[in-house]
Amino acid sequence: MAKLKRGIFGPLSGKLGGIVGATWMGIPYLRKAPKENPNPAPRSAAQLANEEKMKFVNQLLIPFHPYVNVGFANHAIAKTALNAAYSRNFHQAVFGTYPNLSVDYSKMVISAGDLPGLNQPVMFLTAADTIQLNWQHNTDPRASFDDQLMLVLYCPELHLADGFVGGVKRIAEHFSYKFLPELSGKTLEVYLGVTSLNRKKIADSLYLGRIVP
Repeated sequence: MAKLKRGIFGPLSGKLGGIVGATWMGIPYLRKAPKENPNPAPRSAAQLANEEKMKFVNQLLIPFHPYVNVGFANHAIAKTALNAAYSRNFHQAVFGTYPNLSVDYSKMVISAGDLPGLNQPVMFLTAADTIQLNWQHNTDPRASFDDQLMLVLYCPELHLADGFVGGVKRIAEHFSYKFLPELSGKTLEVYLGVTSLNRKKIADSLYLGRIVP
């Protein structure tokens, strides 16, 4: 595959004869147009199962998009942050073979990096729709007082997530968050991440556990 940095009138887009021009992640490129097979071979059971698993993971991550786009930003090298999050969770958090696929929510990852996370975070509900989080002071020199929290509460039953990125600083050592009323009384999977104020540094996310009504 050849990269096209500059065309005569700019990068080529679309099909031209036997070649196709496109741009991916800001990089223009050319590739050979695929040949159409009038009699394609039937898909094997293994191929179909893998395709279904890919669809399953894509659907699983949809509610997490706003969070993994931040949490995997540092891994978006020649790929998107979402691609990086997809790959990690495809191999780490989803098990079984279609149609018997399952998710180990304790192994899901919404952010990845070497920024220190929160020190000994503890969560509990103070009301049916309110979560409280407390943690200890972090003396790690890599941690900054103004690092920002990222919280995600996910309801598998509704395939719905709520949470935030930023607005709560590491130095606070506690906060209370009122989540969507639709999630009240539902089983929730809870994830915590930390980013630097400028989003240049990211911590590995932490699975805080499951809230069971």
